[in-house]
Amino acid sequence: MIDISESVMQFLLAFIVVGPLIGAVAALLPAPPGLRGTGPDQAVLRHGVTVTGAILAAAIALVIGFDHDQPSKMQATTDISWIPALDVRIHLGVDGISLPLLVLTALLSFLCALYSYFKPPTGPSPKAFVALLLVLESGMLATFAVLDLVLFFLAFEMVLIPMYFLIARWGGEARQPAAWKFILYTLLGSVVMLLGLLLIGLQSGTFDMVALATDNGRGLTASTQVIAVLAIGIGLAVKTPMWPLHSWLPDAHTAAPTVGSVLLAGVLLKMGTYGFVRIVLPIAPEGMQTFAPYLAAFAVAGIVYGSLACLALAKQGAAGDLKRLIAYSSVGHMGFVLLGIATMTPTGVNGALFANVAHGLITGLLFFLVGALKDRYGTADLDTLAGAAGAALYGRAPRLGGLLAFAAVASLGLPGLAGFWGEMLALFGAFDPAPGLNRPAFLVFMVIGGFGTLLTAAYLLIVVRRVCMGTPPPEDRRSGAPAAIPDVRTYELVTWSPLVALTVLAGLWPAVLLGLTDPAVQKLLAGGKS
Repeated sequence: MIDISESVMQFLLAFIVVGPLIGAVAALLPAPPGLRGTGPDQAVLRHGVTVTGAILAAAIALVIGFDHDQPSKMQATTDISWIPALDVRIHLGVDGISLPLLVLTALLSFLCALYSYFKPPTGPSPKAFVALLLVLESGMLATFAVLDLVLFFLAFEMVLIPMYFLIARWGGEARQPAAWKFILYTLLGSVVMLLGLLLIGLQSGTFDMVALATDNGRGLTASTQVIAVLAIGIGLAVKTPMWPLHSWLPDAHTAAPTVGSVLLAGVLLKMGTYGFVRIVLPIAPEGMQTFAPYLAAFAVAGIVYGSLACLALAKQGAAGDLKRLIAYSSVGHMGFVLLGIATMTPTGVNGALFANVAHGLITGLLFFLVGALKDRYGTADLDTLAGAAGAALYGRAPRLGGLLAFAAVASLGLPGLAGFWGEMLALFGAFDPAPGLNRPAFLVFMVIGGFGTLLTAAYLLIVVRRVCMGTPPPEDRRSGAPAAIPDVRTYELVTWSPLVALTVLAGLWPAVLLGLTDPAVQKLLAGGKS
């Protein structure tokens, strides 16, 4: 750790949250003549790379300056009164729970901006695209940095409008219905969540998340906690997405542009599970204990349902869209995250946080790869990719095929890669849940979750076999596809390599992440006591 003063750390965190908003405003202004390059479109796309790159650099500096000996302590804190009458404060800070998600968000946002620079989005003005991307980044980063319930809600909602427009204006087929479904589901869930947040704040007399976590529910009656957990949990479950509140997700992913799918899966889904860990678990533990078995039941139902849906899409003749299949896989993977949270144990919650980061890395890579496949073949339909004019990536584009196979085996939880640890720890947590929870029920949930891992392996290996294997048809047989397609391009390699490297690093050295999260989780579950 490099000794960086607290004031510099405060500035870095404030810049990380506010910087993208300033960049979004600047993106709408005319570019200075010397920065226009070949044209204004290229200039504004380069502006997006510059701003997101600066935010990523600030996030890395924050990691360097973070006191890794005290990851349970809130650091880089800013606490300014905003609405004194309600005791609403501009309160920012990071600990071992939020720091990895903050860095993941900054990294994925930068990679999306970089990818868009080399492969500009097809649609309306690039100025609007870059501005929306930066507003989206600011909302995502703020969600993981704010420590006030009202600010959390505002940041949580801030991402909806830019994501809606990214889907509706730059998406593919059926983008308008998918965008409307996304925003209606999430808005309705958020209205209910707001009522729960207000109930907690008004009953306890503060909206400060640190003070509420330290109090550990002692200032709230059991009935208030139950009502608050139900209301907040519904809003968070929609964003996660938890079965059966997931139906907006496959449509949104299928219609979204590549970078929209990457950020939706890589970050937006994590905002829901982060809310469970940061708000529900420490602030309303009695209410959480009441609903934990139901949350676990819905979680394992989502694991099995998502896997079965993927198997149905992967089979021959199903006309399954590969983007849709990965979207359904996210329902299953986020089920493991929810199961870990529902155990209310350090093991389970650490597993959930690890799985959050792993899913962001692996699924972000998968959506980048599927976007590249769609660019080359003009479709993500599995039957088309595996038909007579099959993709046969090992023969046509071996590096692209190898990367797709790597992402698939990482997603199915191969030991030694990031996808393994989170799901394993979530199942371990279910084996021995927190005192007061029904252990036989959680043992059943653990067995069902374990069965879900087998289904996950099945559909992902089917996808690899159908898309990567086979013999490319000769060019002169009018197969409908060229015998050779471009393999991984340089800009694609640059964009995807960090995700590959971090997936391997987290799989081989999980202590890097668990060393950050575990002390903070222990403190959170103990009611803020170190």
